[in-house]
Amino acid sequence: MTRSDHEPAPEAPAVNGAERIPVAPVEELPASEVQEVEAAVAAEGGGCHAGATRMQADAKASGKGAVLEQYKQDYPTGPHDQPQSMCPAFGSLRVGLRMRRTATVLSGSACCVYGLTFTSHFYGARRTVGYVPFDSETLVTGKLFEDIRESVHKLADPAQYDAVVIINLCVPTASGVPLDLLPKAINGVRIIGIDVPGFGVPTHAEAKDILAGAMLRYARTEAEAGPVAAPTGGHSEKPAIALVGEMFPVDAVTIGRLLDPMGLAAGPTVPTREWRELYGALDCAAAAMIHPFYTATQRQFDAAGRPCLGSAPVGYEGTEAWLESVAETLNVGSDALAAAKEAALPAIAEALKATQIDARITLSGYEGSELLVARLLVESGADLRYVGTACPKTRWSYADREWLEARGVEVNFRASLEDDVAAMRNYEPDLAIGTTPVVQKAKELAIPGLYFTNLISARPLMGAAGPGSIAQVINAAVANKARFDAMEAFFDGVGEGDNAGIWQPEMLDAKHAPLGAGGAA
Repeated sequence: MTRSDHEPAPEAPAVNGAERIPVAPVEELPASEVQEVEAAVAAEGGGCHAGATRMQADAKASGKGAVLEQYKQDYPTGPHDQPQSMCPAFGSLRVGLRMRRTATVLSGSACCVYGLTFTSHFYGARRTVGYVPFDSETLVTGKLFEDIRESVHKLADPAQYDAVVIINLCVPTASGVPLDLLPKAINGVRIIGIDVPGFGVPTHAEAKDILAGAMLRYARTEAEAGPVAAPTGGHSEKPAIALVGEMFPVDAVTIGRLLDPMGLAAGPTVPTREWRELYGALDCAAAAMIHPFYTATQRQFDAAGRPCLGSAPVGYEGTEAWLESVAETLNVGSDALAAAKEAALPAIAEALKATQIDARITLSGYEGSELLVARLLVESGADLRYVGTACPKTRWSYADREWLEARGVEVNFRASLEDDVAAMRNYEPDLAIGTTPVVQKAKELAIPGLYFTNLISARPLMGAAGPGSIAQVINAAVANKARFDAMEAFFDGVGEGDNAGIWQPEMLDAKHAPLGAGGAA
């Protein structure tokens, strides 16, 4: 097994007490190995280049039909099958790399592994990514599976890991590499194999759910079989609510404070940061679907007999409605509910009043929290015209969608880049919040833009902290409009027509025309 990383080979960790395994960065793979991978792709009907339809057919023929059908049910498509985002497998990879004592191994084409590894490091991962290479022979003969099994056995050191995660990318999934035949545990180390093909999973956000759900399912079977280890922080003395979906760390603390007057606590956040937290999440009284697309995860809470609730405590109305939903779900008395409201709502009202937003805005993203941010913007006074999300419509997003549409906001699920750009052109906002290409297009139109993932979703949203946090960055961006107008005026015409730096036909005709024939005098 080789591993892709940006660290030198001598620093590769020892595995199972054996000699250090050499690390070969993907970018240094020999040309012969790249050619072999290309040959394997060709042997399997074109591999990544065959198109989604052909690869889906190959996957079904090779025994992956049930997996793809489950994904189809969990992550419904329409109107667009796959809105533009990064490789879906990045979502599962990111979940694995954030967990302590968890090894993550990729099985896929070298180019895909390189891209995923690079992106993971770009987003701050400081963990090695395992990689099991293949060629046409190992792929077609089934030797790839044997190589994966051998690698897993080498990695399964309980002194280092609680779990080893193996992720099949497009070509191994289409070829039917049977990760489900791997041992469920080796030396006490849990083995989890998942398929995350780009042709079967719409977005990387939903791929987070695939691994989180698989881990939660494994943990649930362990808990049902007998006693399990207590979470590192111990059990909550109060009934707790597990939080589903990645969020700013302060938000989990804020939710805990909101719940305290009702005699409740905030439980672990799923995806978790360590294995024991999975047991704590399953032991909670209920699960809050902060991000509503975690379908596989929610199914495990259902199997554990835990009720779930949608939306989140954002803004005044959002917080009030969410507290009421919690009280109804867990049979909290009216006095305790009133105490929770009194402790939270006045401060939120003051925060909203003090940090108003006076701007027309369009909003889009692929993280899954777009509707929550949209609610907060509306309550902050913003003239929000459009919110687009790459994630699907689920029953857990119903309340947020209904609330926004009742206030005249266009809500678009499975939104494509073209949808988001068209909305921006149509509504002519003072600020466009969106993905990188949306922001790029906005700047071309002299419209201030903010990248949703880095500048909006990575901020506090809940409770009284949310309004101020969002308003600060948005009002600063809107204030840059005059600067955009000045730059647009200064560079007017640059890059267009005669100033494009490209000889136009009429320019060539004038250059070569004889004197007195429309040319120079």
